[in-house]
Amino acid sequence: MDESTFISLNKTMFDSKESVIAEKGALKASAFIFGSGVHGLRITNKCGNVVFLPYQGQQIWSLEFSGHELQMKSMFTEPVATREYLETYGGFLLHCGATAMGVPSAEDSHPLHGELPNAPYSRAYLVSGCDGKGSYLALGGEYRYTKAFNCSYTAEPLAKVYEDSTVLDIAMAITNLRRTAMEYMYMMHINFRPADCGRLVYSAKCDPEHVRVHINIPEHMKAAGGTGKLEEFMGKLAQDPSLHNTIDPEDIYDPEIVFTVLYESDKNGEAHCMQVLPDGYACYVAHRPSELPFGVRWISRTADEDALGMVLPATAEHKGYTEEKRKGHIGSIPGGEKVTFNVRAGMLKPEEAANMEKKIKRITESTV
Repeated sequence: MDESTFISLNKTMFDSKESVIAEKGALKASAFIFGSGVHGLRITNKCGNVVFLPYQGQQIWSLEFSGHELQMKSMFTEPVATREYLETYGGFLLHCGATAMGVPSAEDSHPLHGELPNAPYSRAYLVSGCDGKGSYLALGGEYRYTKAFNCSYTAEPLAKVYEDSTVLDIAMAITNLRRTAMEYMYMMHINFRPADCGRLVYSAKCDPEHVRVHINIPEHMKAAGGTGKLEEFMGKLAQDPSLHNTIDPEDIYDPEIVFTVLYESDKNGEAHCMQVLPDGYACYVAHRPSELPFGVRWISRTADEDALGMVLPATAEHKGYTEEKRKGHIGSIPGGEKVTFNVRAGMLKPEEAANMEKKIKRITESTV
């Protein structure tokens, strides 16, 4: 049974000098303000630390466990106080949606990945608790979005950092506050840093039907020098997606390649994905295809960015509202009700990674 205590956060707790605001055993939460003016919250455990942005999208900006810095490489050394998606893009985890998500087409009016990524949260809090997995400190909050005659909802994320774990439990609940049904889209955009010679291991059949490459490049990301070699590589991946299962520094992901991966679940309903690093540690995500049926995969390796979104669990693909509506991928929340999404993300230690690789093999072999 979860026994928890809520600690309301207030912006007056934050200053340019980092200070501890809560402790629970080996867990510690400290508040600070980046030089850019963005509020930061660091939760430290026995294995490392996680930095959140409690009032800006409740993003996970960075995390480091066992000496491994896991978030993507970007041009941003710190977050920027803005609502614009690409003007502060470098965080480990961003919530995307909820009225729309993905890259808008010419037929769309929604911003890139919706209103949630840098949403201004009016309420943020810590939860100090203990459940079946042990003691934890968690960050939660509430963001309300209302558009007259259209929609009104609250987004309530919660991310738990356990005392002796390198994996976070992350949830997002979307509640429809109107009496009529609400359309929704959601994606948890998780951006690891790729490692040369890292291996992608995941619970999906690696064939063109289940690992599908999107041979297109959004206008906002087209490289100035042309995309001929990139499109050639995409063509090869479309025939044999296993070519990308090892992170080869010679492969071309500039500016990006996007896949849709259809995952198989274990007996508990979870799908699993890892980047096994050369030292045996592994970047790791587990999600529930019953909640988030599409595993979008995004890889970008440029001179200035290095990102492996090995699985972005989502309710739809990434093509924007209009295209996903055509494909029947838009969800609906009845009036007054909510949907909740649950993901686990972080790092596995070498023994855990080896055991998970065996488990993934069993899942994929059982579905052949």
